[in-house]
Amino acid sequence: AILAQGSCLCARVPALPSCLQRYCEMSTLEDRVAALEAALETAKADYNESLDTIWMLLASMLVFFMHSGFSLLESGTVRFKNTQNILAKNLLVITVGFLCWYVIGYPLAFGATENPNKFAGGTGFFM
Repeated sequence: AILAQGSCLCARVPALPSCLQRYCEMSTLEDRVAALEAALETAKADYNESLDTIWMLLASMLVFFMHSGFSLLESGTVRFKNTQNILAKNLLVITVGFLCWYVIGYPLAFGATENPNKFAGGTGFFM
């Protein structure tokens, strides 16, 4: 059915999200377009932040699995009596790498800068 001139589909739907309710309450087409564009920009920002977080988690999981693969490879290439030493060395490498990332790497990657044109972060060292 075609809606009559001036009628709103929103009046027929009982439960709408708040952003769409604000959309239906607006009177002019320009207001509606501006509201929809603002809602779209907010959704894009939320989506991009979620993708960044997922990618960081995936990359960190791959690094940890890579370390376990190196441990298996190295322990398979030495004699049985040296396996414990190799595994302890690999555990030490992971621990030192994590601590270096915590102290230096994270602030360089994500630290806030006074000048937004800087390549690396400048705050948050030794949190």
